[in-house]
Amino acid sequence: MVDFHKRILFSDEAHFWLNGYVNKQNCRIWSEANPQVYVETPLHPEKLTVWCALWAGGIIGPYFKNDEGHNNNHDVQELWFQQDGATSHTARAAIVLLKDTFGDRLISRFGPVNCPPRSCDLTPLDYFLWGYVKLLVYADEPQTLDHLKDNIRRVIADIRPQILEKVIENWTSRLDYIRASRGSHMPEIIFKM
Repeated sequence: MVDFHKRILFSDEAHFWLNGYVNKQNCRIWSEANPQVYVETPLHPEKLTVWCALWAGGIIGPYFKNDEGHNNNHDVQELWFQQDGATSHTARAAIVLLKDTFGDRLISRFGPVNCPPRSCDLTPLDYFLWGYVKLLVYADEPQTLDHLKDNIRRVIADIRPQILEKVIENWTSRLDYIRASRGSHMPEIIFKM
């Protein structure tokens, strides 16, 4: 199928802490500073949980956890839906809803097409979107969750379609590397704009 990679809708969520804390689980951070330095952080800082889906044609979202009134006016009839294998994403009710919406076009741990486990090197939201958005949303040091939400919406809305096309093309380069290395982890970041 020609340009199949441009028809995959990648999905994920991320946390945005009001104090600017970045969870390193989904981000690659390179630093010359000592990684053992002790830094105090509040036990439960205020945060937003944000969900998006990204494909070569655009971004669906952001949607914020506990917000009301999500309207999806995107036509997904020609798209495949990819989700990672996180337990909360693969609950029976979630899989039933996704199968009802996407049928056999579901790439998931319990879907018709299995998603590779622990494959953050292959998820554009992990290797591009969340790091890019976090880099920009904290620039003006938001002091409220509403201000942080506004920044997230603005940064995501400002991402040009050409960037998304390059992100998806980069995804195919990552697949080629993984195939050639027989599934090993990527030794370095491969991302060219």
